[in-house]
Amino acid sequence: MKLFPLKKILILVTILAVPGFLYYLLQDKGKNRYKPLPFFGPKSVAATFRSVRGTKIPDTNYHQVSDFTLLNQAGDSLSWKNFEHKIIILNLFYTNDNPATKTANNAHSVLQKTYSKNQVVNYLSLSVDPTRDTPEALAAYAAKVKAVPGKWDLLTGDSTQIYNFINKQLFIDAYQKTENGQPRFVYNNLFILLDTKHRIRGYYDITNQEAYTKLDDEIKVLIVEELRNNTDGR
Repeated sequence: MKLFPLKKILILVTILAVPGFLYYLLQDKGKNRYKPLPFFGPKSVAATFRSVRGTKIPDTNYHQVSDFTLLNQAGDSLSWKNFEHKIIILNLFYTNDNPATKTANNAHSVLQKTYSKNQVVNYLSLSVDPTRDTPEALAAYAAKVKAVPGKWDLLTGDSTQIYNFINKQLFIDAYQKTENGQPRFVYNNLFILLDTKHRIRGYYDITNQEAYTKLDDEIKVLIVEELRNNTDGR
């Protein structure tokens, strides 16, 4: 008869202990359930450290895409200041009868529907033909593709700045040449994923369905990563 109360006590202790153990697992192990996205570009060891379970680990300085001053389809001058705390999906394009741009626009349309209510995600499309793609030309084009300033900005500006930005900051190839007296633009038809600190986290060939699906998945992963970092105070 004396064993029965002890058995009840053991059952009660077990019931009380399980939620605490599960909470520990979620807190301690749950942080690793999302594999962090890689960083692209040059990096260096920082002079600062962070503590992980009592061990000091040196921080890493990752490449941050430098600032810019460009005009959007509304004629507004934009810089990174306009995109603080934003995840950016960036691509190259030009408006003059370009099949690659049409493919990119289709991808944008799907992404916009998916993240239309998400205030963290913004889109930038950078023209490689700034001579013809003036703000006025971009405004007319934006109306066709339903690119709303502040959510999907089409950017143009000084050609030297744009090509330096593409080649030296985004690390993708883009150049202009003339064929039969007409300008021709050669560039990587990629979507580039940037985090809120303007670091490159992924390149995606959106003509490839698998790559497009990966982009969609990794936008979600990056959103979770940013929320977790904000919670951790990083």
